[in-house]
Amino acid sequence: MADTFRLTLAQLNPTLGDLHGNADLVRKAFAAAKAEGSDFLAFPEMFITGYQLLDLVMKQAFAEDVQRIIASLAAELADGPAFGIGGPMWGGDKPYNAYYICDGGKVVATILKHHLPNYAVFDEVRYYHSADPQGPVSINGVRVGFPICEDAWFEDVCETLEESGAEILISPNGSPYHRGKMELRQSVIVSRVVETGLPMVYLNLLGGQDDQVFDGGSFVLNRGGKLAVQMPQFEEVLAQVEFTRGDEGWAAEEGEKARLPGEYEADYRVMVMALGDYLRKTGFKSVVLGLSGGIDSAIVACIAADAIGPENVHCVMLPSRFTSETSLDDARDVAARLGCRLDTIPITPAREAVTASLAPLFEGWEEDVTEENIQSRLRGVMLMALSNKFGSMLLTTGNKSEVAVGYATIYGDMAGGYNPIKDLYKTRVFETCRWRNREHRDWMLAPAGEVIPPRVIDKPPTAELREDQKDQDSLPPYADLDVMLEMLIDKDLSVAEVIAAGYDAEWVRKVERLIYLSEYKRFQAAPGARLTQKAFWLDRRYPVANRWRDGG
Repeated sequence: MADTFRLTLAQLNPTLGDLHGNADLVRKAFAAAKAEGSDFLAFPEMFITGYQLLDLVMKQAFAEDVQRIIASLAAELADGPAFGIGGPMWGGDKPYNAYYICDGGKVVATILKHHLPNYAVFDEVRYYHSADPQGPVSINGVRVGFPICEDAWFEDVCETLEESGAEILISPNGSPYHRGKMELRQSVIVSRVVETGLPMVYLNLLGGQDDQVFDGGSFVLNRGGKLAVQMPQFEEVLAQVEFTRGDEGWAAEEGEKARLPGEYEADYRVMVMALGDYLRKTGFKSVVLGLSGGIDSAIVACIAADAIGPENVHCVMLPSRFTSETSLDDARDVAARLGCRLDTIPITPAREAVTASLAPLFEGWEEDVTEENIQSRLRGVMLMALSNKFGSMLLTTGNKSEVAVGYATIYGDMAGGYNPIKDLYKTRVFETCRWRNREHRDWMLAPAGEVIPPRVIDKPPTAELREDQKDQDSLPPYADLDVMLEMLIDKDLSVAEVIAAGYDAEWVRKVERLIYLSEYKRFQAAPGARLTQKAFWLDRRYPVANRWRDGG
């Protein structure tokens, strides 16, 4: 009986639906694992298809295509290590979430997921059948258990594997990022290791998919919860882990222990990776955005430049008669510091033409938000024209505070294909800009240093749609507004609880009303990077037509 077991962990970035492209990633990883003399090559949950598949996974033809690819890979990759790979397996009216163990030219075992997450961004009860817990699989004489993702978050599946003779646990995961997720994962897996007395591998998927980022961060724990290997977050890695058998059973040898990023770095990396992967996986190579001279468009331009390079970021200033010279100067400064192209297209002629066309119908009516919104929508029309003509993705620039209370114009500054800061409250926008000015990492493609001018960060926010307009003419100070929003949205607290925390009752009720009134805007909004457990879209789903209000 062998006393060593060499494992290769493939923390890689698949493209959803690209079965042949993902199969090529498998082939390359297999060649590397074979060269290393690996006994087993592990891929994450749903690797062959990408994740999350949503309703695509309900198509029987899709599941059958997956079966053909898996069988073909098993037959082709017969002269090397056994390997495990996640993908759906058709089960009648819907599939199972499966993990295929391939060895010697065929699929020798198929592990089916038992626990189906049905919270936050997960709807697996809708999409998959649940299977009974299964026993371990023998690989080169070592009995390996495979709790699939959620199966490792409960005691029973790992307990069943240990009781049925498992010696090592390998958990393939498709676990998306949210703030604090790494600590949560590690605490859960420590519990499983302590309960079973077995070493455990947590292997996570990598890459952006629509709003979600799978952040990798795979790790290996020995008995007692001792960390043996920590793979990096947000990076593609093929890691070799050597297990040896001792008097107390198997243990992983000490390996690399990568530095994990802090909260602001992790959030920023998510926004960069989410945008970069969204563009790559949808076929876009460049972006266009309106650069106003304000902080939100500045940080979006910076994220884009870090994701795809400044040379692929086209910034456009669209001034009206209300645009200050300061804003024009600040937009030029941001573009110059980042190294992005900047063009200026005045909207005053278009605004005058629209005003003249509407004049007969608007006669006798006072100017109001209607005229303000015309300016924003004209900007959207021009930016979309540039997007269509030159094939660049239009980015929107509304932060979570604005998106929450509707302080963004639908069909105007909300027009576009992706919003990198959709889940970033305004106060965190300020801090993220300061962080990016202080810090630079190798994965950032924009220049190091103070790329966002301090004046852009420090000046009072304004939409500049009327004379001397400031955001705080219509909203509480962002320091107060964001706490109210976090309490009402992220913590799902009542109006009474927010008032009891010391916030003005009239403002709290107004903010709650604005949140509900703006639901129709969010329903039509572009996707954006998920940073929290209450991001707008799958995390938080409310009806558009809704008359209920919290009377507290």
